[in-house]
Amino acid sequence: MSPHPPIGTPDVDTPWLSDPIHRAFLLRDAQRQLDFFRPSLRADGAFDVLDWEGKPIPGAAQELHSTTRMVHSYVLGKALGRADADAMIDAGMAFLWNKHRDAEHGGYLWAVDDAGIKDGTKLAYGQVFVLLAASSAKLAGHPDADRLLADVSEVIDRHYWDEAPGLLRDEYTRDWQPFSTYRGMNANMHGVEAHLAAFEATGERLYLDRAGRILDFFITRMAAGNDWRVPEHYTDAWEVDPDYAGNPMFRPAGTTPGHSLELGRLTLQHWDLAGRPDDGAPERARHLVERALADAWAPEGGIVYTLDHGGAVAIPDRYWWPVSEAIGAVAALIKAQPTPGDETWYRRLWTFADTAFIDHDHGGWFPEIDPAGKPTGRQFHGKPDIYHSLQAALYPSLTSLSRHVEELARER
Repeated sequence: MSPHPPIGTPDVDTPWLSDPIHRAFLLRDAQRQLDFFRPSLRADGAFDVLDWEGKPIPGAAQELHSTTRMVHSYVLGKALGRADADAMIDAGMAFLWNKHRDAEHGGYLWAVDDAGIKDGTKLAYGQVFVLLAASSAKLAGHPDADRLLADVSEVIDRHYWDEAPGLLRDEYTRDWQPFSTYRGMNANMHGVEAHLAAFEATGERLYLDRAGRILDFFITRMAAGNDWRVPEHYTDAWEVDPDYAGNPMFRPAGTTPGHSLELGRLTLQHWDLAGRPDDGAPERARHLVERALADAWAPEGGIVYTLDHGGAVAIPDRYWWPVSEAIGAVAALIKAQPTPGDETWYRRLWTFADTAFIDHDHGGWFPEIDPAGKPTGRQFHGKPDIYHSLQAALYPSLTSLSRHVEELARER
């Protein structure tokens, strides 16, 4: 096999965000990701989980965050001008309304399969991704976007939004019984993302204000008071729960530096949508990103999964998504208020991603690597998601910090 094309000019005086070679690489990788995941659509309108070669993995349930992220990702693909994106968006929107939506109790079910409901838990994490999908679909002009947006917004208002602290509650049974007092950062972080998308889609200030309140708690208060590491787990009184350890994928103990990187980018997106006020948001975003990179970049490359509360490595596993989010965060810092070290980090991140995570034979990204830096499947089966890595390939190519779907459609 011939060597793949370069990812950017070696000229240190040419920033990669404006480098034609790098920009061509970004578009090529995005298109190859969209090509890889397109066959996940089944004839019956469901989505298969794909193995490394792109073949369906039998028996896998369809989870809410996967369906919603597929809609969002192919809205980005539609904005790129892909003719095959509509079928993916249509299928995802229909599946959300007809399969994930709980017609009996309201809200959206976590997992379904051919037999029906696989897991009826109602997680805030899943509901806010429905809001993201609905908002992205509205930006794409989908005819079912408004009903989905109205429905999930009402669900979030009724069950999850806690007005006094300005934060989201976490989890219920299918019939809306609270089964824990857990409160978490992850669902709230993705709540920021979804509310910003909803503001972009509707112009309704409530969404922007709620996103700002969540950011204020986790960044201005919690991260700033914890050496710019973000505590993940809380009690129902919103006190840090330092001993909590839950699902090892979604709620591991300690802190998760990849989430700090996501929050850094979302902080800048909110700041941009709010009119770029002189409120210190770019500086806070930089603190988050630089702390996460300093703590979590492994000597052999990649970003470790978790840290203890003092910043020492807890889980050294290296996944694709923190590197993807670091790329987006550093690119956003370069666009907002660049410093000389940003270009070095941006190139380092992409060089590692290209070497360790991008599958140059089949397309898409491997989700995890072993201690030797080779692809492995310990935590993930197949290639479970396009969302993080697609955004890493597309968002740096844009000039803006927000309204990405609109800019992609405008520039195609």
